[in-house]
Amino acid sequence: MNESLRVDPALIAGNRRPAAGYQAKHFGWSLSDGIAQITLNRPERKNPLTFDSYAELRDLFGRLKHADDTHVVVIAGAGDNFCSGGDVNEIIGPLIRLKAPELLMFTRMTGDLVRAMRACPQPIVAAVDGVCAGAGAIIAMASDLRIGTARSKTAFLFNRVGLAGCDMGACAMLPRIVGQGRASELLYTGRSLGGEEGERWGWFNKLCAPEALQTEAMTLARALVEGPTFANGITKTMLHQEWSMTIDQAIEAEAQAQALCMLTEDFSRAYHAFVAKQRPRFEGN
Repeated sequence: MNESLRVDPALIAGNRRPAAGYQAKHFGWSLSDGIAQITLNRPERKNPLTFDSYAELRDLFGRLKHADDTHVVVIAGAGDNFCSGGDVNEIIGPLIRLKAPELLMFTRMTGDLVRAMRACPQPIVAAVDGVCAGAGAIIAMASDLRIGTARSKTAFLFNRVGLAGCDMGACAMLPRIVGQGRASELLYTGRSLGGEEGERWGWFNKLCAPEALQTEAMTLARALVEGPTFANGITKTMLHQEWSMTIDQAIEAEAQAQALCMLTEDFSRAYHAFVAKQRPRFEGN
């Protein structure tokens, strides 16, 4: 091989930022066996977001794009609720006093959180109990999978406070999850979507008892970690990118993506395990 064409692996790996040493300031955080857990932990106020927690969540999900020690993210709320949205005193009150340029800075920052969640390659599992409102509903929406409880109440309540339903990508993403008509109803009325109705609509992948919610979310996360994590990341990328593609473009993009996955050792491991009538052990490469 031509020496001038050699690439130092350290240069390629230079943007890797393992998440193991991350110290969260505005929510709970842990990482074990490839599963990151984010816990919105202000249970006395139903886990509302602040300017600081918005920004830290945005930055953390941006960092996870380069975290090769993290393969799945589980996000939940402490206590009996998921998230009540933006804190009335710490966000809503100050926003009333801002001028248009500052307001646009804020709405762009909140939108950047959703962008970061969709851009990180790890599947995100939202464990939703109790109140899931406003920005909390958006975080659940931006997740890849949602497990809920019968007592959960999801509300895109922007309409209730005099705002449009088009917040943080809701008009683009929610119809793709529950359908245009149902999304329109939720965004025009701001009404709560109960757990059982949410499961029927496809908002929730599964319902379980409140006391089993964390266990179910972690069981799902472990199943994803045991799968081909590199390929799962490709699946998430294509699910997101193909929204803006024609069918022909999507078929070609998937052909290229699948060919890339066929070069992985996980694909070879799966073949040899099948021949040997064994269960494959995926390693994410």
